[in-house]
Amino acid sequence: MLNSNAKIVDRIEKGIRITMVGILTNMFLAAIKIVTGIFGHSYALVADGIESLLDIFSSTIVLSGLTIGAIPADNDHPFGHGKAESLAAMVVSLVLIGVAVGIAYKSVCEIFVPHHIPARFTLIVLAGVIIIKEVLFRFVFKVGKSVDSLSLKVDAWHHRSDALTSVAAFIGISIALIGGKGYESADDWAALFASGVIAFNGCRLLKFAINEIMDAAPPPEIEKTIRQAARQVNEVIAVEKCRVRKSGLGYFVDIHVEVDGDLPVRLGHTIAHQVKDALLGTDIGVIDASVHIEPPKSELK
Repeated sequence: MLNSNAKIVDRIEKGIRITMVGILTNMFLAAIKIVTGIFGHSYALVADGIESLLDIFSSTIVLSGLTIGAIPADNDHPFGHGKAESLAAMVVSLVLIGVAVGIAYKSVCEIFVPHHIPARFTLIVLAGVIIIKEVLFRFVFKVGKSVDSLSLKVDAWHHRSDALTSVAAFIGISIALIGGKGYESADDWAALFASGVIAFNGCRLLKFAINEIMDAAPPPEIEKTIRQAARQVNEVIAVEKCRVRKSGLGYFVDIHVEVDGDLPVRLGHTIAHQVKDALLGTDIGVIDASVHIEPPKSELK
């Protein structure tokens, strides 16, 4: 059975591996989409390719956040470097919003500039891109959820946004091809619509990143798991307080447990260590726990 530190390291390694897969995939797709878009007269496809290049940049930021977050605590950072992961998520969210604004601006400009109808072969490329990016989104998001990494989840949505712009481009190009003359700008309108979806998700994910940096309370099920683990320890009567904050891929816990007020100090000290060991043994990735021993409230009246 892995201890708490080993679990965190395992999570980081999983995150790094899946991020590298995303970077390599985006390198390949960016080249294909940009070249196809240029020769196929599709701005939506070129914009899609540019976003894939930015995906590489954002994934590199995620990779850096995970790597820095893995650095152990030191004198200057007694609580470790886990917040680097949250900062990476915030930066990538801002990049996502910036991408949406850029695509929207360029799309509006292209709508009023006459251009050729996109070539039919662009649809084949887009169909392949949509499948690849959707599979990558599901894979990265699943890993991000399993290791509780917000930066990986944000990176996954970057892949999903790429799939969405490709879907929009596919629809727009199809309309342009079917409609013929007068419908040349359909793929630009499609890119404009996709930019709105990307911006929405960027803002939503930015909110989550800011909450982590501000030590917002984690999901209720996390605290519930911690309270249940503490109550399983012999001599623990109840859990009085439980404060949890996320740092990187793990959690710091400050918990107050009630025990018999007549117990010797030495036994209370032992119980505190037992509670801490129980929390470190959970699957949620508790990095460290401060356990306070208190008598039951009824004994204080």
